[in-house]
Amino acid sequence: MNSSAAVHFVVSGRVQGVGFRPFVFRLAQRFGLSGWVQNRLGLVEIQVEGSLPHLAAFAAALLGEAPPLAQPSILAQMKTPATGASGFAIRPSVSDAQADIHVPPDYFTCDDCLTELFDPQNRRYRYPFINCTQCGPRYTLIEHLPYDRATTSMRGFELCPTCRAEYENPLDRRFHAEPVACPQCGPQLLFKNDRLTLIGAGALAAAVAALRAGQIVAVKDVGGYHLLCDARSDAVVARLRERKVRPHKPLAVMFPDLASMQHDAALSEDEAVFLTSPLRPILLANQREGSLLSAHIAPGLTEIGVMLPYSPLHHLLLADFGGPLVATSANISGEPVLTDNAETETRLTGVADAFLHHDRPIVRPADDPVFRFSAGIARPLRLGRGCAPLELELPFALDTPLLAVGGHTKNTIALAWGRRVVISPHIGELGSLRSMMVFEQVIADLQKLYGVTASRVVCDAHSGYASSRWARNSGLTLNTVFHHHAHASALAGEYPDISEWLVFTWDGVGYGEDGTMWGGEALLGKPGNWMRAASMRPFYLPGGDTAGREPWRAAAALAWETGMAWPELPADSALVHAVWQRRLNTQQTSAVGRLFDAVAAFTGLSSHASFEGQGPMYLEAACTGSVCDAITLPLSRDEEGVWRSDWAPLVAMLLDATLSVSQRADLFHTSMAHALLAQVRAVQAIHPVQCVGLAGGVFQNRRLTELVVNLLTEAGVKVRLAQRVPINDGGISFGQIIEAGYRHE
Repeated sequence: MNSSAAVHFVVSGRVQGVGFRPFVFRLAQRFGLSGWVQNRLGLVEIQVEGSLPHLAAFAAALLGEAPPLAQPSILAQMKTPATGASGFAIRPSVSDAQADIHVPPDYFTCDDCLTELFDPQNRRYRYPFINCTQCGPRYTLIEHLPYDRATTSMRGFELCPTCRAEYENPLDRRFHAEPVACPQCGPQLLFKNDRLTLIGAGALAAAVAALRAGQIVAVKDVGGYHLLCDARSDAVVARLRERKVRPHKPLAVMFPDLASMQHDAALSEDEAVFLTSPLRPILLANQREGSLLSAHIAPGLTEIGVMLPYSPLHHLLLADFGGPLVATSANISGEPVLTDNAETETRLTGVADAFLHHDRPIVRPADDPVFRFSAGIARPLRLGRGCAPLELELPFALDTPLLAVGGHTKNTIALAWGRRVVISPHIGELGSLRSMMVFEQVIADLQKLYGVTASRVVCDAHSGYASSRWARNSGLTLNTVFHHHAHASALAGEYPDISEWLVFTWDGVGYGEDGTMWGGEALLGKPGNWMRAASMRPFYLPGGDTAGREPWRAAAALAWETGMAWPELPADSALVHAVWQRRLNTQQTSAVGRLFDAVAAFTGLSSHASFEGQGPMYLEAACTGSVCDAITLPLSRDEEGVWRSDWAPLVAMLLDATLSVSQRADLFHTSMAHALLAQVRAVQAIHPVQCVGLAGGVFQNRRLTELVVNLLTEAGVKVRLAQRVPINDGGISFGQIIEAGYRHE
């Protein structure tokens, strides 16, 4: 007979909110082991006692058979004296230990719950808040850890006897599923318009009827509200745009299932697989010819943002409506998504015709994540529900916790301590009081959730950013990082095995080391030690921040710089020209993003933009993808040793009306890709380059990115792009952590 022994495990990683304790309980029963399992602050402790072979099998299965949503790692494994205990118990959680928190994101509805949702014999039939240990809200519901019902926004919903029995049964799928509920004891829907108020099943039916009647309905779900309407009705979508004052920015569309989506979106096999992954993202995909979606969904573009239902409420709404729905964030002009019932009604008065609320509080907002395939890989454009908080391992160890507050647009914040960094979901543009309130809430929340208090803060070197002002007033020890250093370091942080980089940081504008507005730089070196090796010919851009919304200003500047006439100059440009000549309210910039703006204006695609990146997006959509010869941009080295490409030869081509818009778009993209390659070769001739990186918002452009990747690969140059962190300003906070960490540590 095997002698009895005991082992104590300390398990770290994502082990709370994912059904890990019930899994351990069932595992112990399977191997005939006694002992206990207990949640601590972010950790799970396990004491098991039994025969040595069974203990070994238990240890192997603990990681090898963990629940799908768990990401466990054994922090410690120690032999302890056997006590002869009998039975196995789940002990109450404790919170008196040192924190090692791993907060789970919100999860999509699992197949088991989905089957029950549409089973007329199931007691949760058509219940919009069905969930279990393997699905449902987490990040937007947890107030603090350890993860127990009392520490979530479900604490106000007392379990009925049947739910209580499931919750306490170790063999049940809902054993310690903290958000568990049913129609008798859980959250309820509430429908409101200017005529009636309905609760429960009647609320859902009324919302579907309103959608069928061509109305716009604000629907509260996991991480905030969406504005929903019929995606196939030109009149309804146009009305939504008019009311939301969103004339051009593309709208996301939610489809009942993948089969119906493929009538409107031309999906590759990889894209289809990614859309059905647990993340359930918004994915930018090519619109299929003959699509029946409204032409107002994504005017001027060839791609649409598509998504599948990820919550029970979505599944019910889409199944009952029977077709695709616009599902755009319910917010005001770049602000974070709305979460509160009363505030939503107040702020969306005049936008939504009706509201579908529920009474489960949303502790913190989480917008939908957005991805796009580029160079064969799905890359994040926006972090959100399902993938954030995003936790990454640092390539160094911090001695004190560090908070990074990101940039001004597409803001995220990052919290780092030890060898860990956590990046928040997308917050948005910090241009309003509500945005700043959510920004401050997320900063406080992350520190509270993870049990970490930052003693240092890092911000962008641009003193005018709202995030930078907050950092300076925070009372924390302050570090600043230049915008493009953060872009380069964010990419380097994903690939710690690469020690020397040449990173192209192409974007709109960011404050540079020399006091000008950068945006076309190639930085040589590594985090904490970047040197500008290449750039673009600078030009004077009139209007400051206004130029971002008026691309004609960038085009005018290029024409004035080269002395060429642009017949399409706006009538009121004379005053701007006079100001430009005197260099008043005029910034010197090397930004490639502004070159894209200029080309969009030269080609007549966009002289005024209603959203960031509109002109460059139209320009990419105008490309045919055909192979064309590049226009060579002269490359020379300035007095500071920086290689600079001169965009001037492009201007004559862009003003050539005998070339179609598509021809000019193709020529511009191809010429910029070849200019980048020329810069790489020039730098390589002087400095050894281990790897070329592409960072910054310009490389959201798939056409340009794939041209560059192909050219560099053919030239035998290793090239890397971000895979986990947004390449745009959503990754700035992570880059600030990496840059400041290397400097400090």
